[in-house]
Amino acid sequence: MRVVLLRRSKQLVLVLLSVFGLWLGVIVMNGKLPGHHVSIVFNQKTDDSFPANAGTEKYLPEKSIITLETEQTQRKKLAKEVCTLSQKNPNLDSVIKDRTLLDHIIVDEEHRLLYCYVPKVACTNWKRLLMVLMGKANTTNPLAIVADDSHRLNVFRRLDNYTGEEIRYRLDHFMKFMFIRHPFERLVSAFRNKFGQNSSSSDYFRSRYGRQIIKQYRANASEESLLRGHDVTFREFVQYIIDPRTVARANFNEHWRPMVDLCLPCTIQYNVIGKYESLMDDAWLVLEKANLNQKVSFPRSDRPSSTNSLVEEYTKHLTREELLHLYHIYEMDFRLFDYHSPGFD
Repeated sequence: MRVVLLRRSKQLVLVLLSVFGLWLGVIVMNGKLPGHHVSIVFNQKTDDSFPANAGTEKYLPEKSIITLETEQTQRKKLAKEVCTLSQKNPNLDSVIKDRTLLDHIIVDEEHRLLYCYVPKVACTNWKRLLMVLMGKANTTNPLAIVADDSHRLNVFRRLDNYTGEEIRYRLDHFMKFMFIRHPFERLVSAFRNKFGQNSSSSDYFRSRYGRQIIKQYRANASEESLLRGHDVTFREFVQYIIDPRTVARANFNEHWRPMVDLCLPCTIQYNVIGKYESLMDDAWLVLEKANLNQKVSFPRSDRPSSTNSLVEEYTKHLTREELLHLYHIYEMDFRLFDYHSPGFD
């Protein structure tokens, strides 16, 4: 009798162990263990409907966060010193009164972010990332979002859409960041992108600006050039920018408007001033300060910009007088953000 009971007990134990093994296998396959939450992507959505890793591999900067914070302190200190010496800084009251000055600041209410975007300074990828964060895309991979979709007018709410009281609150309590780039490098990038490529955007800029530039600054222009505006040279483009008839800088197209006019760093105290030259490190810092690094990563481009090496090639065709006039237009960008101008070092 005891032998029979012993055998049955062993059989029962084996059955229980088998059941437990099956249960554990199912749990592991589903990516969960008791007391732990593990997100697994299915059809580009996590089990809590939040993007996991934003479709990009995690980036870790070689510099320590202390070093990155120290760089920020130095950048903001320099900006403050230059702003103090400038006599043209609008105060916050006047900025709020003329809210159009805030039309480049994107608001992310959920994550309490204010991002001032500067065209030609990785703004497409920042907008893509914000679309993923804010649930405005059917993907968790920012690079899967069509670039044009990220630039559509109604995708984001801008700070100029708020009341004066709401603007002040967000400026005081949200994390504010912007990214900058060498002014001449940004200008060359804008010229190449808007006048040298074959795209619907280039067609618009050639028609809207190219024809006018050729008409004003090219002697004996061909009928085709006047009609299409397709072969603007960089020097002609610069002559257009420095011409007093081009009126106020505030009316410049956003792709070549000075960065200080787009983001007002002498009026708004940014928490992070990122640089294109240290894009990945500074983007990591933004996400780290916003407690978002575990949810998303800034997308890395497979095609690093070569514009830096082309600046000297493009500017060497300008006269010293033209180069000096161009420098003066972007002088605050150079001084505020610690950049040096070719030919003036």
